[in-house]
Amino acid sequence: MLLRLLRACYVVLLLGMSFWAFSYFYYAEHPNLLNATLAVAIIIGLGGTVFASDLIEKEKQITTISAVAFGLLMGLLLGYLFGLALDPLLSSWFPQRAESLISIQQIARMVVTIICCYISISTLLQTKDEFRFIIPYVEFSKQVKGGRPFVLDTSVVIDGRIADICETRIIDSKLILPRFVLQELQAIADSSDKMKRNRGRRGLDILKKLQNNPKLEVEMNDGDIPGEPDQGEKIRVDERLVLFAKSINGRVVTNDFNLNKIAQIQGVDVINLNEVANALKSVALPGEALQVRIVKAGDQIGQGVGYLDDGTMVVVEQGRNAIGQEVMITVTSALQTPAGRMIFGKIERPSGNPSSLNIDIGKMTELK
Repeated sequence: MLLRLLRACYVVLLLGMSFWAFSYFYYAEHPNLLNATLAVAIIIGLGGTVFASDLIEKEKQITTISAVAFGLLMGLLLGYLFGLALDPLLSSWFPQRAESLISIQQIARMVVTIICCYISISTLLQTKDEFRFIIPYVEFSKQVKGGRPFVLDTSVVIDGRIADICETRIIDSKLILPRFVLQELQAIADSSDKMKRNRGRRGLDILKKLQNNPKLEVEMNDGDIPGEPDQGEKIRVDERLVLFAKSINGRVVTNDFNLNKIAQIQGVDVINLNEVANALKSVALPGEALQVRIVKAGDQIGQGVGYLDDGTMVVVEQGRNAIGQEVMITVTSALQTPAGRMIFGKIERPSGNPSSLNIDIGKMTELK
């Protein structure tokens, strides 16, 4: 809004200066229509060129008082210096009368000052986040809204839990999706493999859901990295993601165990959603009783595998014979890893008859 107001004021000043220049030459003691038209053409042409070049640049940012004040001071200073430099030239171009020369000098200084102020303020308004106002012993650096930004990985977008977490309003920082991550997601969605294609399309749907969330600030970033190798040198997406997060002082959000380790080696903070989910799961202590349905055989002889409602894997000793049944187990140990949590247990057997797990004694009595 402030940039629009600046543009409107600039246009009004240009029109005013053009009318003033036209009136000066046309209604003078010796009217000169050619000089009047030429003065208006120069003012409109020069000012319009500067205005059009500013419109071509589409990247605009919110203004700040410091940028406006500093740009205005710089513009006034440059306008004054350029005005002094124009005086000798104007004196040689218009040697007729002293009064005319003074008026022409005033018009030229005002036009140059307006252009310098506009260029200075517009440039600082659009680059204030990258520009640092350095004063001896004082430095005004970029202010970041909320905490450090989160840089999303392809795996965490496809996983989808990040959208559910954002719905809880726990995350108040900006979410950044680099362009190369989006390209990798699109490549997965266009894969010839049906499973990969479905995962890629799910990721695009999750991304759209994040963008439509009014509680979030999602930014698509080009992912430019200072000192990035030439196009001839290929960088893996994981390595590029870590370098990008490091360059913007962000935090990587991922489900990839290997990316987690790479980022930690590089000194980049990582948020692993699997670790977050494990931290929120209820802890199963040794000796507790759990009811689980055994669905398949385990890797070891006699083992059965089941899953809790939250997806936690439960490995049951001597549970292979109970596949397809709901059984009560006693927890013997629990193992927590970045890839998930595993619970180990053994089947509870009635005391005095260890072999009565799958046999209903009442039914045996009826049969007898």
